Amino acid sequence: MDLVEVAPEAKPPVARIVEFEKFRYKEEKKEQAAKKHAREVELKEIWLSPRIAQHDLEVRLKRAVGFLEDGDRVKLTVKFKGREMAHPEAGHQVVTQALAFLGDKVVIERETKFEGRNLTTIVSPAKNNQQGSKEET
Repeated sequence: MDLVEVAPEAKPPVARIVEFEKFRYKEEKKEQAAKKHAREVELKEIWLSPRIAQHDLEVRLKRAVGFLEDGDRVKLTVKFKGREMAHPEAGHQVVTQALAFLGDKVVIERETKFEGRNLTTIVSPAKNNQQGSKEET
């Protein structure tokens, strides 16, 4: 039997007389269980085109809504090909439509900007939307 400090942050610190190996084993099991239930937030990417049809845009944005409901962040990328770079306003218009479709479900993490031939923006789920979906399940 050993004297083990259980809660060093408490005032006064709490100690217990236990078998140290058994205590350490139980603590490791608790940590493993916590890791098992923890979920890492991923960054999902949705590719769009400056000349995308309205229905195609809606289908891809519905997919993005699914990712956001799962708690993932979404990167909206408008890919320009060839001479489409001459009209960047078309890409900005697509991003504006996308953000209007997503509405108050998202928070813009990174504003829209060009990265080479791609126009990108990153959105994450709104806090109140995440809490509402957790309460329903």
